[in-house]
Amino acid sequence: MAVADARFAFPLGEEGSDVEVAPLLCAGLIGWRSLAKTGNAQKVGLYGFGAAAHIIAQVLVWQKKQVYAFTRPGDAKTQAFARGLGATWAGGSDELPPEQLDATIIFAPVGSLVPAALKTLRKGGRVVCAGIHMSEIPAFSYDTLWEEREIVSVANLTRQDGLDFLSIAPKIGIHTTTTTYALKDANKALDDLRHGRFDGAAVLVP
Repeated sequence: MAVADARFAFPLGEEGSDVEVAPLLCAGLIGWRSLAKTGNAQKVGLYGFGAAAHIIAQVLVWQKKQVYAFTRPGDAKTQAFARGLGATWAGGSDELPPEQLDATIIFAPVGSLVPAALKTLRKGGRVVCAGIHMSEIPAFSYDTLWEEREIVSVANLTRQDGLDFLSIAPKIGIHTTTTTYALKDANKALDDLRHGRFDGAAVLVP
């Protein structure tokens, strides 16, 4: 039997199966931290509508904020998925939303999305880069950043972030959309993720 140090563990409650809860512990937590970085933004863009974004979209809708979902260009299936979760608008990452946004969160590890996201923002808006890695960010003209727009990153979360999110998740009634894979099929799960073959989160099971 393994014993976990209580200082590094979170109470999960009794609701939901292990598979349903699993995405909250990584995607949900880093998404929550990223959302906190947007401050009081009311119109929030989400680039890469996968595991984290499909959870945070539900938080934003519960907070009565507007969600603008950006997917791979032409990915009508994921755009419909986002609208089904309450997104005000959903379109390709090569599109501009119908109005300027207060903040965007980039979950996809694609550096070229940074200048694209900046172009969606109002003056003083913020881009939050939520990934632990990202491809090279291309050069862009200063006027894209000008007018006090900001770019920030998320490295990790605090224990308090985890306690706050996991206490509020049951109140929101977050529903995670999952696809399960056997542990031996982890490489297939990664390949399916790269190619957008499922909605929501992949969960590995024994």
